[in-house]
Parts: sequence; structure tokens; C-alpha cells
Amino acid sequence: MTRLAVAVIICLTLIASGAAFAEERAPAEVVTEIARATKTAAGQPINLPQGPLEVVASIYTLAPGSRLPEHKHPFQRYAYVLEGALRVQQTDSSSRIYRAGEFIIESVDRWHYGATVGDAVVKLLVIDQAPQGGEATVERHPAP
Repeated sequence: MTRLAVAVIICLTLIASGAAFAEERAPAEVVTEIARATKTAAGQPINLPQGPLEVVASIYTLAPGSRLPEHKHPFQRYAYVLEGALRVQQTDSSSRIYRAGEFIIESVDRWHYGATVGDAVVKLLVIDQAPQGGEATVERHPAP
């Protein structure tokens, strides 16, 4: 066989294998777990109310320099930080800063507040699970 014929066969083999490789497709589904927990940010076990539940998903947008009022949640609440950084301060204990890509399992029946960190807008995807019509947030009012 001539060198030219060998070179042509090698090239055709490489082209065919490259075409086959190019036809391989990415998987139709990619799952990336972002959180798995059995306790809230305050160390409480995660418990859901009994009976039928209502799930409410909301997007919260907080301007730079914002501080939410002190509040608590009577039922389980989850948040995913889409943008920015949020400090969550438990009124009687610790604080933690959550950044974009982090998941928050909020404390239940504990007073706390959130405040933006830095000069960026904070966007949160918030998911509440409560009995239908149940209040997701209770604000603390100053004593008279």
C-alpha cells in the first residue's frame, strides 16, 4: 500500500471516530444536590405540620443596605440565595452569612432578622410549607 493510501485510511478513521464522538450527547438530566439536612440553621429538627399543607414559593428582592424587621416563622421555611449575600442574625445567639448558591433552612419560632451584606442586591427563592392560610412570618412589635 502506498503511503498516500495509508494516510487516507488513517484520516478517514480519525474523521469517523471524531464524528461518532461528536454525536454523543450530554445527559438529558443533570442533578446537582445543593443541600441535605435534618436540622434548621439553629440546630432544631425539621418538622412539618400535620395535615394538608400549602406550599408558597416567592422571590424576595432586597436592596443593598436593607435590614428586615425582627421576625419568626411558626412553620418551616426554606430559602435559596440567588444573588448577593445575606446575614441572618438569631436574636439571642449566632449569625451567619449566606451567599449566592447557598441554601437556608430557617429556624422555627425563634426571633431573628436578615440584613444584606455589601453593595449588591440580594435575591432569594423562599419556600414556605404551612397549613392552608397559615401565616408564614410573625413580626416582633416593640413593647409599648
